[in-house]
Amino acid sequence: MQKSTLKEIISKQSQEKETLANLTYVERTKLSQSPEWMSSPLVKVVLGPRRAGKSVFSLMLLKGKPFLYFNFDDPALVGEKLDLYELMDELHKFYGDTKFVLFDEIQNLKGWELFANRLHRQGYNLVLTGSNANLLSMELATHLTGRHLPIEILPFDFQEFLKAKNFSQLDQKSELLKLLDQYMAFGGFPEVVIKNQHPRGYLDVLFDALLFKDVVKRHKVRFSEQIDQLGSYLINNVSNQYSFRKLANVLKFKSNVTLERYLKYLEEAYVVFSLSGFSAKAGERLRSPKKIYTVDNGFVASKAVQNSPDNGKLMENLVFTELVKRGFEPNRELFYYKTRNGKEVDFAIRNGYETSELIQVCYDLRNPDVEQREVRALTEASEELKVNKLSVLTWDDKREIEKDGRTIQFKPLWKWLIETQK
Repeated sequence: MQKSTLKEIISKQSQEKETLANLTYVERTKLSQSPEWMSSPLVKVVLGPRRAGKSVFSLMLLKGKPFLYFNFDDPALVGEKLDLYELMDELHKFYGDTKFVLFDEIQNLKGWELFANRLHRQGYNLVLTGSNANLLSMELATHLTGRHLPIEILPFDFQEFLKAKNFSQLDQKSELLKLLDQYMAFGGFPEVVIKNQHPRGYLDVLFDALLFKDVVKRHKVRFSEQIDQLGSYLINNVSNQYSFRKLANVLKFKSNVTLERYLKYLEEAYVVFSLSGFSAKAGERLRSPKKIYTVDNGFVASKAVQNSPDNGKLMENLVFTELVKRGFEPNRELFYYKTRNGKEVDFAIRNGYETSELIQVCYDLRNPDVEQREVRALTEASEELKVNKLSVLTWDDKREIEKDGRTIQFKPLWKWLIETQK
């Protein structure tokens, strides 16, 4: 790449950065940890789906500090070969002498992990953003083991959503429930919440962009229509169990290996999550049917083929994403659970070697049989796993019951969502 072209890109990106930095933003919940993070020499790796606010969050982390900035997702870089020594030289000429650096969408740079490792050894305080969960695993584990700090930024949680709507009157419950209904239906992507973008249109385009940029293009997928069908099918079946055999039959996949690979790509791009059933035996966990969730309820609205929303499934997906936002890692700290009698508990939270909490999610408890089913599953699971903290999250039902010597808390979803996070 010619130096003049590189200078033009750096200058243009600097203007974009300044424009972004000068806008008013909703303060993210995780920003409270920024002083601790930025005083650390570890490489800060900000990960999450596109358009969730990673770049803005990273700018807020570096607020008040002089820093080098470069966005590797710039269309002007397509087909160009970057000399990274030249890049650093030009960045310093433009921004001055500073050791703070923000690199946006770093996964677009081939060999980025070696570059980041070298800069880290030279004493740079790095903030990297990426739209691929794989950065948390293979690439980082190989080259930055013990020298990086992963920070996941997902679409707004409910507290952030309320800030964006300038709503603070928690005693106005009717209005609060209206906002919760809106949040549950259309999710928390900032553009949808703040700019009132039409949810279906915006999220449909975003979903397609995620598939193309972070799956098809990144992994050179030949059968893009097939992976689009897989993504749409999974989104339409959130909170349900799946098996590779069933998926392969429904979607006409000839190879389970291809299907598994495509599903992994969707998980890496933060489109979907797979949740395993908990068992003390690792083999049983691996063999258990998985449950599918999506990163944001808005994707369900944008890809829905049914005529009316399934509030029960939407509520369960919302609780799952909130638990992830609170820092519970799926399949390590967060599972679903099936009792020996086949009764299912939606979420089992693990703390080290123990299960610390069991959570059921139930939108509608008007049918006494439904309540009995949820309670029975909790009491059986609590006996098997030796758990005392038992909760049923409801739409707007608050009470406490005793069953088989155990206390079960029924808690409104809105109240649970505004509790202090992990």
